[in-house]
Amino acid sequence: MDRPAILRRLIDLPGVSDLEYRALLKREFAEPEARAEHPEIDACSQAIFGLTADEAQAHPRPAGWDSAETLPIARQVDAFEAEGWDVTDDKRRPLRTLAHFNQQLWLAIRGVAGSLPFQPEDTRPDAWAASLAADAKRFRKR
Repeated sequence: MDRPAILRRLIDLPGVSDLEYRALLKREFAEPEARAEHPEIDACSQAIFGLTADEAQAHPRPAGWDSAETLPIARQVDAFEAEGWDVTDDKRRPLRTLAHFNQQLWLAIRGVAGSLPFQPEDTRPDAWAASLAADAKRFRKR
């Protein structure tokens, strides 16, 4: 399976790292029930994906939907990577707050509901082009 060269990181999206830090300090914050007590979780989700976890859960799935959002978190990490998303922290552990965002991210990735946040186009040259330019520069010096 081809994986994208550069994965987009969920933790780099606005507000997610702050929520992840709070979940690190207080374990209960990572539980799905925490959304009722902490409206900032839904506000972050709404700002990023255009829908909350409750809206994502209530949204009808198309025929043939594989229910990827119900897989164990470890399997979801691999599935998200296959789709070009890194949903782990800096130590490669699944985000504690992933359960707050996984449904919205699956729906947005597959174009069913919500939207993915804007990502500017990568303007860095391909690795082969950079090495080709370096080889040309060395050749001209000879």
